[in-house]
Formats: sequence, structure tokens, C-alpha cells
Amino acid sequence: MIHFLLVFSRQGKLRLQKWYEASRQKDKKKSARDIISIILARKGRVSNYVEWKDVKIVYKRYASLYFAFAIDLDDNELITLEVIHRYVELLDKYFGSVCELDIIFNFEKAYFILDELLIGGMLQDSSKKNVLRAISHQDMLHEESESSRSTLEELLS
Repeated sequence: MIHFLLVFSRQGKLRLQKWYEASRQKDKKKSARDIISIILARKGRVSNYVEWKDVKIVYKRYASLYFAFAIDLDDNELITLEVIHRYVELLDKYFGSVCELDIIFNFEKAYFILDELLIGGMLQDSSKKNVLRAISHQDMLHEESESSRSTLEELLS
């Protein structure tokens, strides 16, 4: 099970975080700070996982972003790397070569894509087509609500 995930830059700026178990805000900040400093201090030619407290941190760097998932000690690291890769593929497909700025300015879409892929720390749907279909459907609903809102505002003006 995935306990939480962090997406952060090479400079250590947290860009996205999702927690699947309850924890105090103070503890979340301390954990994120600790994990970011541990991962950024590691050299490039070491494994992509590290044991930390009672979880295993599996991470992968894509361009200027690190994607780090905290999993159970007995979970498979390779499957977690595949889940990370699937999430990055979905972001790439949606944003067209995703970059850090896409996540900063469209964080709600990044969260929505993540929620379509994972629920409660477990993989919900491994099919890229199904996830992308749900995302495009959500975009259409959003556009329809925006157009109806602007029409209503014009009528009221």
C-alpha cells in the first residue's frame, strides 16, 4: 500500500503531496522535509529506494522533478516504480511533455489524474486509456459548466 507520495524539484521545493493515512500537519511537514533531504543527498548511481522509519521510499527522477512514494516494507519496489512511471506517462499525455510549471499552475489537474490512477493508496486503474478517458470527460464537464456560467452572467448583466 502507498502511504503517501511527494513530488518535488531538484531544489527541494515540494510541488505535490498526497497522504493516504491520517497524520498531523506538523508531522507531515517534518516527514516531507526529511525525505526530500535524504533523496537529494543521494548520489545518482544508487538504488531508487531507501528504507525510512517503518516504510520504504521508492523514488524516480524525471527531468527536474522527483516522484517519491512511501510504501510498506514488504511491497515490491519495481511495481511502485511502474506506478510512478504510469503517473508520469499520464501527465505527459495530458500536458504534452509535462514540466514543473505544468504541475505548479495546473496542480488541480495533476491531483485529478493521480486520483483517477490511485485510490486510498492502491492502484485503481492501470489502463492509460481509461484514465485519459475519465480526464477528458471531466474536462468536457468543466467546459460545459464554464460556458453555462458565462451565459448566465451575461443574462444577469
